[in-house]
Amino acid sequence: MELYEALGRISEIRTQMVRTETFRGFRSLTVGFSGFLGIAAAAVQAERIRRPTEQIWDYVDLWVGVALVSLIVVGAELLHRRFVVDSPLKRRLTVLTIQQFAPCFVAGAAVTVIVAHFAQESVWMLPGLWAILFSMGVFASVRLLPRSTFWVGLHYMVSGTICLVIGSSSHSPSPWMMVGTFGIGQLLAAGILYYALERSDEQLDAKSL
Repeated sequence: MELYEALGRISEIRTQMVRTETFRGFRSLTVGFSGFLGIAAAAVQAERIRRPTEQIWDYVDLWVGVALVSLIVVGAELLHRRFVVDSPLKRRLTVLTIQQFAPCFVAGAAVTVIVAHFAQESVWMLPGLWAILFSMGVFASVRLLPRSTFWVGLHYMVSGTICLVIGSSSHSPSPWMMVGTFGIGQLLAAGILYYALERSDEQLDAKSL
């Protein structure tokens, strides 16, 4: 009987260690919101920006706006948790996670500026390049996030590559490219965050009552 109790305690300790070492700042609600925002923006593009190769700045402004709103919403959540959480370790994890993602955002911004200003004939490449660059940020952060986040990175990498292949023949960035990359990718990430982190937290909290 004592052996089973000891094994149970060891299992609980391991669970707590994993919970401590995993960054838990991203929430399914805010990440899912960004996915739905991307889908809504694709509908706007389909209705109002029907020739993105001729309306380059309208196209770029729309998706840069989506990126900024998403960053603000997710960033506000991170900032809130940064000041609410007392644990120095969790604060360090927050900073480290941001550092892991920062290069892909900087690279994405640089690529967008270069294409919009100096290579407008290559605007069709942007959805694929954005997705591939974002996958680099996800892969870089996998060790801080639930292991299943790997599939999010793989989704962005594969869907971004597909967008480049399809776009090479049409030379026009379809709104459904962004649905397939960003919209589905963020909803997938939201689902993983809920099932891997938030649902397990709810179950552990229920057991402790």
